[in-house]
Amino acid sequence: MLTVCYPTGKEKSVLLDRLDWARSYCKLGDILESPKRGLFLVTDTGRELSELPDDRAVEALKEIDREVRHQRGRTAPGGSETIPEIVGGDQPALAAVDEEDDDGAWRRQLLERLHQLSPAAFERFTLYLLRAYGMELRRQGGPGDEGIDGIGTAPLTDVLTTTVAVQAKRYEPGGTIGREIVALFQSDATAAGAEHGVLVTTARFSEPARKAALGRTPTIDLIDGDRLADLCLRQEVGVVTRPVVRHEWFNRFEDERDR
Repeated sequence: MLTVCYPTGKEKSVLLDRLDWARSYCKLGDILESPKRGLFLVTDTGRELSELPDDRAVEALKEIDREVRHQRGRTAPGGSETIPEIVGGDQPALAAVDEEDDDGAWRRQLLERLHQLSPAAFERFTLYLLRAYGMELRRQGGPGDEGIDGIGTAPLTDVLTTTVAVQAKRYEPGGTIGREIVALFQSDATAAGAEHGVLVTTARFSEPARKAALGRTPTIDLIDGDRLADLCLRQEVGVVTRPVVRHEWFNRFEDERDR
């Protein structure tokens, strides 16, 4: 199917082109959202559609498609329905971070908001964040997940990857995860065939837990609440950086002789 191309001489796959258009219309119809290039999230509308029987879901999608095309026809110049591929979008900000903010208020706000998620929602959030850092993960959460919430690959270099298991622990911010949880996750990751593990929490890790993470294979990368907040900020996942004018900084260019 991928080898079937348009007769334009540009070797563009018909299947990939139609998938691009389908993704674009799903974005316009509020079925998908794409906060960052190459990352897509199913919206509440999309989840509701996925729970419908196939025939009803198809009819609902057709109705959404008709409404999207109608709205585009009313707003586009000349009624054109040409829609470019949509790969980006605005991300609603949970908090605006001032670079001069030293009191950590935004971190507390972020961790409190994450703690309000259900355990399943926190698992989905964790996998989404790690995918933003190049990991390719599939969700394993739910009954019978054997302690593994996600499994897949993580890049080591441009040509090497490693198998990684992920566990997400939505604990009370300020709480502590002990050695036994890390050791149990190591066992689960080994059983899943993972070469590395990533344990993510809104809490913090005890010193014995940190030692256990490196004490035997597979080694576990520990992401506590503070590091989790930093990772969110770096990718602007739920958080944005607010520009701040540092007035005093410009004093270095002043010269008494100019006055």
